[in-house]
Amino acid sequence: MTTRREFLVTAGAVAGGIALGPAAGPARATPEAMREAIRKVVGTAPVRSGKVTLDIPPLIDNGNAVPLAVAVDSPMTPADHVKAIHVFTERNPLPNVLSVYLGPRAGRARVATRIRLADSQTVTAIAQLSDGSCWSATAEVVVTLSACLEELV
Repeated sequence: MTTRREFLVTAGAVAGGIALGPAAGPARATPEAMREAIRKVVGTAPVRSGKVTLDIPPLIDNGNAVPLAVAVDSPMTPADHVKAIHVFTERNPLPNVLSVYLGPRAGRARVATRIRLADSQTVTAIAQLSDGSCWSATAEVVVTLSACLEELV
């Protein structure tokens, strides 16, 4: 005879297993995943270095709220403006952490926010311009206390 408590524990375990599914566990982030995410965004367009300024601290105590600012050198006119700014990380479970779409009426191509970093890694910012060109900047960030790494017990 099963007790009420044993039934509830078993039912909870089964429901938890169904909700989590067989693929539950930490995501495996790799630099290749970041390169693939960049290819999905820019396609076959060459990405050149320059025009983009990535401002992020090189050493962070806590990866839960890392300040980040991206600025692009552009006149922001209808003929010459930034269409999008994307930020990618190589060790986060989801490599595309930020996508901002702009137009000439934005006035300036600058974005500031906070992001989570799973570990010490390279952060890449890519700007897509109205002429179809893509420009980038990268920064190495050392994180002493990681974020995004919650594991199921």
